[in-house]
Parts: sequence; C-alpha cells; structure tokens
Amino acid sequence: MINNPETGLNPEDGKIITLARAARARTGAPEGACIRDKDGRTYAATTVDLPHLKLSAVSVAIAMGVSSGAPGLEAVALVGEGTLTDADRAVIADLGGDAVTLLVADPQGNLRD
Repeated sequence: MINNPETGLNPEDGKIITLARAARARTGAPEGACIRDKDGRTYAATTVDLPHLKLSAVSVAIAMGVSSGAPGLEAVALVGEGTLTDADRAVIADLGGDAVTLLVADPQGNLRD
C-alpha cells in the first residue's frame, strides 16, 4: 500500500484511526478503538464504564470482531490519552498473535507509539 506522505500511514491504517476517533467523539468516551480483521472488516468501539461492566475500547472492539467471526487481527488502533494496557495486549495476542500492527494515537489522531 502507498503511504500518505504527511502521516506516513497507509490508507487502511488511517481509516481505522479515523473510525476510532469518530467512535470516541460520538460517545464522549475517554478512548476509542478500531480493529481490522484478516478479512479487512473493521470494528470500532469505545470504552465501556458502567457500574457493573468496565471494558477497554480495545476489548470491546475485539469482542465485536470475535462475535462476528473475525478469523484473526491485522491491525489495532487506539485513540485517546492512554496507551495499550497489558490486558489489551493480552487480548490482542489471543486473537492476533505477534504480527498485528498496533497504532496508538492522541485524540487528534496523531500517532504516539
């Protein structure tokens, strides 16, 4: 894929960052995440913070992918002030293994890690 000279991202990686940002903005959640599965399908989600249910945005996005039959992960984008936790990395490894592209961006979509 051709990288965008301004961001250094290929279009598909830019897309999942945009989808994660949009999910976060739509709900006002602290974090938004989007995954791309090995079939190219995307799943965007946000942090869930209810009295009886607390899930990271990454966990929700991966759960959505798994429940839709995702065969594995190709890429994960996280947008917000935080970073990937050890728990997020464990869930990513459960579905995706070691060859997953990880994109961590600030709320404006600028890559941090």
